[in-house]
Amino acid sequence: MSAFFSIKKISSKKPPTCSVVIVAAGLSQRCKGEDKLFHLINDKPVLAYTIEAFENSTLISEIIIVTREDKFEQIGALCKHGGYRKTTKIIAGGATRTDSVVSGVFAVSNKAKLIAIHDGARPCIDKKLIDKTITTAAKFHAAAPAVKVSPTVKRVQGGVIAETVDRETLYEIQTPQIFRAEIIKAALTNAVKKSIPLTDDCQAAEIIGATVHIVEGSHKNIKITNPEDLIFAQAVITSDR
Repeated sequence: MSAFFSIKKISSKKPPTCSVVIVAAGLSQRCKGEDKLFHLINDKPVLAYTIEAFENSTLISEIIIVTREDKFEQIGALCKHGGYRKTTKIIAGGATRTDSVVSGVFAVSNKAKLIAIHDGARPCIDKKLIDKTITTAAKFHAAAPAVKVSPTVKRVQGGVIAETVDRETLYEIQTPQIFRAEIIKAALTNAVKKSIPLTDDCQAAEIIGATVHIVEGSHKNIKITNPEDLIFAQAVITSDR
């Protein structure tokens, strides 16, 4: 573990206090102009399903939503209509996802021992996976759900196959990614200070020497990126809920 911080063990006598930062500041550029977070599935916006999953977890004490300023009113109305009482703040995102995550992470309650970071565009997350990841993070300081990569993966150079990649150790990392508060704050501060481009929040933790444990994720826990993903999400939500 990095020397950036000291870690005190979370008491096992009571559930860990976990705040979640839901990142919902994207422009939905690959969804043909439609704001995917407000696409209706069974008359409910995608983002509402995401918030609801964390609202229903007894291990989540606070929800922070990071979004664009022009969405404040719409998301505020959504939370009020849905009765999402754990949503304490709706704040402005930044120019990049990392900027938005930083804004959210440093806005959580000082009482939070753990901080979860989740994509607003992952509405198929369920309470069981949330709680399993929180419990693992409480034990090991950092955790994320992951699924094994099953398709054959090729490395391509110049438009031709260069090699077949061994997929036995390859995993697709999902969210929520959950960390001890002091770990993710130190990790993001380091990344921003050094202008390190990040593909996810686990990478920030890895860079400062933190070990991230994985839990078995779900192939249903997709991130909606393309219009076709909305069809899959609707099928999952309709069958599960």
